[in-house]
Amino acid sequence: MWRLRRDLSPAVKATTERKLNNDVVVPRARVPQLLELVDQLRRDHQLRIVCFGHAGDGNIHVNIMLDPADLSAPERGERAVRELFEGVVALEGSISGEHGIGFSKARFLPLELGPAEIALMRRVKQAFDPRGILNPGKIFLD
Repeated sequence: MWRLRRDLSPAVKATTERKLNNDVVVPRARVPQLLELVDQLRRDHQLRIVCFGHAGDGNIHVNIMLDPADLSAPERGERAVRELFEGVVALEGSISGEHGIGFSKARFLPLELGPAEIALMRRVKQAFDPRGILNPGKIFLD
């Protein structure tokens, strides 16, 4: 079973040159609603989306597969990512289940946190990294 789980992500990656991989988490009781949202995104944006993860704790990896021959797929994929994150927050979840926010999700942080929370995060970062040498530019982009 573990081997199957370990091989799943590389197998999904082998089906396309580019994918938008997102780890999101929702309360366990809301996983069915998350999967309904993903199915709606698949239909609305005409994209192939593969999900797997840790359903027992509500953490789902949503892989939006981009066909390199489809020139509009990247734009549709980016719109789907934003709608995914908006939907996850509406389901009382988080846009990051286990891999953190980092560079790729930094622009979406205001979907989940308000200005006061983000300002507090900045102050904590400043307190522990006053010279800005730890992961510069990874979460606070200014």
